[in-house]
Amino acid sequence: MSEVNIPKRKEKCENCTKQCNKKKSDDGADSHQERDEVNGQVHEGSQLLLSACLSCDGCLSEEESLKVSQQSLEEVERVLALNKKCDTSKHKVLVASVCPQSLPFFAVKFGLDINEAAHKLCGFLKSLGVQYVFDTTLAAGFSILESQKEFIQRFRRRHHDSHALPMFTSSCPGWIRYSERVLGSLVTPHICTARSPQQIMGCLVKDYFSKQQKLSPGNVYHVLVAPCFDKKLEAVREEFYNGLLEARDVDCVLTSGEIYYLMEQRKVSVEELDSVPLDHVLGEAGDAALVRHEGRGSDGFLEHVFKHAAKELFGLDVHEITYKTLRNRDFQEVTLERDGETLLQFAAVYGFRNIQTLVHRMRKGRVPYQLVEVLSCPGGCLSGRGQAESDAGGRVDKDLVQQMEEAYSSLPVRLPEVNPTLHTLYQDWLQGQDSPQANMLLHTEYRSQIHTQPPHMQW
Repeated sequence: MSEVNIPKRKEKCENCTKQCNKKKSDDGADSHQERDEVNGQVHEGSQLLLSACLSCDGCLSEEESLKVSQQSLEEVERVLALNKKCDTSKHKVLVASVCPQSLPFFAVKFGLDINEAAHKLCGFLKSLGVQYVFDTTLAAGFSILESQKEFIQRFRRRHHDSHALPMFTSSCPGWIRYSERVLGSLVTPHICTARSPQQIMGCLVKDYFSKQQKLSPGNVYHVLVAPCFDKKLEAVREEFYNGLLEARDVDCVLTSGEIYYLMEQRKVSVEELDSVPLDHVLGEAGDAALVRHEGRGSDGFLEHVFKHAAKELFGLDVHEITYKTLRNRDFQEVTLERDGETLLQFAAVYGFRNIQTLVHRMRKGRVPYQLVEVLSCPGGCLSGRGQAESDAGGRVDKDLVQQMEEAYSSLPVRLPEVNPTLHTLYQDWLQGQDSPQANMLLHTEYRSQIHTQPPHMQW
């Protein structure tokens, strides 16, 4: 196996480092100027002058730092070690959920097709002591269906609700953190309330699956394998912690690179690993066939919502979507027209610089889109820094990303609307698609946190 570079923490982005250096040098004039350009306003009376960055080490409070420090290989190994001791009261049932965007990384590193790589990864995780290994595509299906439904509701109330549109997708924790901590009420009311696939998977494991296995959620240790470091921050959000059960929906997020690093540490070769099929959440026997949703390396929210809205709102069947590239490959738009009239206009905006452009336009009231799929990583989820960095570190390995894109696109597309497992779970787990249970477990709320920053945090 080829080596992979695993940074301990995510490196600060260029804008954040530049801003921090300006503050350290007390270059007040330039610093104020840049803040005005990025944020459109300066928040007075605060030691924190929010600037153009997502999350980095300096953005974490002490409490968050402690929680994120527990999202580590060492913590997982500690739980595995406790399972080998005689005191069974401290034993945990380990469940691992793997994001579909992580699987192409292992396919490329293992030199195998994506299905066989998934089986080898499952074999490795089970050799460590993980009892169940799932694919999170099912959870992404829930998130897509709920996002589709919410978009239709927002579109229909757009004339009397100024916050209804545009709707921003909510699956990217880097984007969510930036929205809450920097942009605030300009953006947060527009964010889709559907939980991300990660957190829906957490509910599925800790609520539904644990009950099926007659386990207390506190006795299940849920590890999620993801391409992105920011997923660790998402897992420790307060709303995803159950105080009564003293359990998080996702106990630990490990990046694809961290799992691969663990394989290297243990000197495990791909050839010696057993090929083990992934498990089914419903407990059926047999291999869980891997599928993907539409989109070029992420969960395809834009494409799914666009096609659904075209049919639901205008009675039009859209089979192929044509992207129009604007500033670059990571800023594209899609338009639905009929008889020369524009009916829908969506955009995909990836990467922080493009997000800044989007925010500038929104402040000036020049956002023509009804929905924007926003991802903080240039190139989307496959390019997450937890798996796509070059061995030299700091830069994305473009050859690796291209190979991952090819592996990901080899999976067959399956619409969540026709997934019978989703329909079964809506009834058996959630008591229906529009039930209070579905709303509680599949949705959350995002609020401005600009005025609640700890005074030592550096933005």
